[in-house]
Amino acid sequence: MKKHIAAATLALIASPAFAQDVTTASGVKAGVVVGYDSTNLSYDDLDESKGGFLYGATLGYDYDTGPVVVGVEGEITGATTNQSYDNLLFADDRWKLSAGRDLYVGARIGFHVFPSVLLYAKGGYTNSRANLSIRYEGEKYKDHDNLDGFRLGAGAEVAVTQSTFARIEYRYSDYGNYGHDDVDSGIGVSRHQVALISGLRFKAGQLI
Repeated sequence: MKKHIAAATLALIASPAFAQDVTTASGVKAGVVVGYDSTNLSYDDLDESKGGFLYGATLGYDYDTGPVVVGVEGEITGATTNQSYDNLLFADDRWKLSAGRDLYVGARIGFHVFPSVLLYAKGGYTNSRANLSIRYEGEKYKDHDNLDGFRLGAGAEVAVTQSTFARIEYRYSDYGNYGHDDVDSGIGVSRHQVALISGLRFKAGQLI
């Protein structure tokens, strides 16, 4: 009985000590992204949002100075968000606008609130593809446009173990007005996303 009590006591003492050793240290980080995407279209009195499933991958590098962490990251994501319009120009026509791949590159800065917990803000460039599909009288027409914009975000990162991390993050992207063939439609495009990110930390080519 005493041996069991001693073992349990040692485990309780060792657990906080191990947790203190887990930090959001410098190094390469790679992870998968899942979450919720809401794309907004605004024009005069029109203000419409559609939601979908967000998925993708991220890769970045962090430098931990102690109280402050600075880093760069890139991301490629997709989303199931789409919107359809029937009888828009002609009877029985169908227009479908759907989200394509989204590329992001930017920087982030964070502050340790605990050795294993980081609060951060981020910002950078984003390029999103909008896919257009039109069906009319049995014929189909497809096209796409790339939208340039900026992204701002904030989140929290937790070092789960020495080699794994998890984040929850909110980000806002603004692509300005949608244009096609150098013609400004006047339709503003933006998106709100909540992302859950989990992944691995690497150092000198190996897991730390």
